[in-house]
Amino acid sequence: MLTLAHISDIHLAPLPRVTLRDLASKRLTGWLNWQMSRSRVMRRDTLSALVAHLKAQSPDMTAVTGDLVNLALDEEIARAANWLTALGTPETVCAVPGNHDAYVKGALDTALAAYGHYMAGETLGDAPFPYVRRLDRVAMIGLSSAIPTLPFVAAGKLGSDQIARLGRLLKLLGDAGYFRVVMIHHPPHAELARSRRLGLWDAPQFRALIAEHGAELILHGHSHLSSVNAIPGPDREVPVIGVAAASSAPEGHDAPGRYNLFRIERVGSEWSCMMREYGYQRIGDEIALRLQMRIY
Repeated sequence: MLTLAHISDIHLAPLPRVTLRDLASKRLTGWLNWQMSRSRVMRRDTLSALVAHLKAQSPDMTAVTGDLVNLALDEEIARAANWLTALGTPETVCAVPGNHDAYVKGALDTALAAYGHYMAGETLGDAPFPYVRRLDRVAMIGLSSAIPTLPFVAAGKLGSDQIARLGRLLKLLGDAGYFRVVMIHHPPHAELARSRRLGLWDAPQFRALIAEHGAELILHGHSHLSSVNAIPGPDREVPVIGVAAASSAPEGHDAPGRYNLFRIERVGSEWSCMMREYGYQRIGDEIALRLQMRIY
C-alpha cells in the first residue's frame, strides 16, 4: 500500500519587501490584490499547522500542485525552496508549477533553478515536463500548465509538444500496469477549464488524450476549492480531485486550508484507492477529517 498526500496553492505569506521596480510589471495588480484581500486570507500559521498535520500522517509521497509563491519575486522563490526542504526530500515530495510560479516572464526558470529537483524525474527527451516518479506500482506524472500571462489573466496551457509526450507516457505506463497519477495545476474538467481568463486553454486536447489512454487519478489546484469531478477515460471515468488552498484561513472568502490523503493498493487484479480530506472548518482552528470516500 502507498500513501499519497496532496496539497496545493501554498501562496507563502507574508510577502517580502516589494520595490517600485518590482511593480513595473503584472506584479502591480498582484500586489494590489494581496494588499486589499489576500493578505488577510493567506496566513503562515494556517499553512504551518496544516503541514504539521499532514507530516504526522507519514505519507510515502506528497504531491504539491502549484502556486508556491504569489508574485514570483526572487526572495519568494528562495523561501519556497526552503519550504519544500522542510516539507521533505525530493524523494518524498514531487511538485508542479502553477500560474503564480510563472507570474512574469523568466520567473519559472528562476524557480526551476532554485527547486527544480522537486519537479524532476524520468522524462522523454530533454524537456522537463512531463516527468515521472515511480514508487512501487504507482507512477506520479508531473505536468506544467504554468505560463506568464497578461494582468488579470490566470489561465494555463500545456502546449502540443507536452501533450504529445504525455500521451506516450500514459500508454507506456498503462501497458505496464501502473496506477497513473497525473499532477496539474489548472483543473482540466470542462466546468472550470473553459474560462479564457482562468482556465486551461488546451483542456479539450488534454481530455481527448485521457479519453484515449486513460489514467487512474488526476490531481489539481488553482480553484482554491475542494472538489471531486471526473472526465471520460477509455473504459471508465477518471477521477479529478481538487484541493483548497493550503494557507487559506478558516475565516477567509475561499474554502479553508485542506489536504487530501490517498491510500492506494493493488487488491488481486484491481486497484483500491481510499481518499480522506483533512482541513479546517469555517469556524475554529482545529484540523478535522472532513470527508472519506472510496475512489476505486
